[in-house]
Amino acid sequence: MKVMGVCGSPRKRGNSEQLLDVALDVVRAEGIETDKILLAGKQILPCTACLRCREEKDGLCHGRDDDLTRALPAIYDADGLLLATPVYFGAATAEMTAFVDRVGYVSRANGGLLNRKVGAPIVVARRAGQNFTVAQLNYFFLINGMIVPGARYWPIAFGGGPGEALQDDEGVATIQDLGRNVAWLIKKIYS
Repeated sequence: MKVMGVCGSPRKRGNSEQLLDVALDVVRAEGIETDKILLAGKQILPCTACLRCREEKDGLCHGRDDDLTRALPAIYDADGLLLATPVYFGAATAEMTAFVDRVGYVSRANGGLLNRKVGAPIVVARRAGQNFTVAQLNYFFLINGMIVPGARYWPIAFGGGPGEALQDDEGVATIQDLGRNVAWLIKKIYS
């Protein structure tokens, strides 16, 4: 059993990555292997709708040659997917949006590579936009047939500068709860 965490922030070691680590630490403590992909500093190009993933049927993106193309096998191999993003202008970052568009398109074009896997969002907002961003990521999980666990509250925390989200005690507790629920659900499905 394995959970892949993906951080869509263009900043390394920012609030989104720190909260993702909180969740991954809980999942790992529950005996599930974890891995992490940082989109910061990576080339993540948008989907061009070339439809080659539908023709090739090998779970790869043939229209782009970037860092995401090389990461696809590890993403589809995982049993769970945690997506963490800050809110940029009321939505997920451009990096995260390109990620979900391509990962979802290739998955759906190849028989549902994400179907029945566990998926959960983690969102960091300085002030607002968090509810729409949670919904945006949940729509990605749901259209791909994934199972989304809840937590004690929406999986969000507030913070502007690096480290501020870790000072949001309720947010951190919610993300820890989310990590426990992700681990519990994966164990129920795959044990």
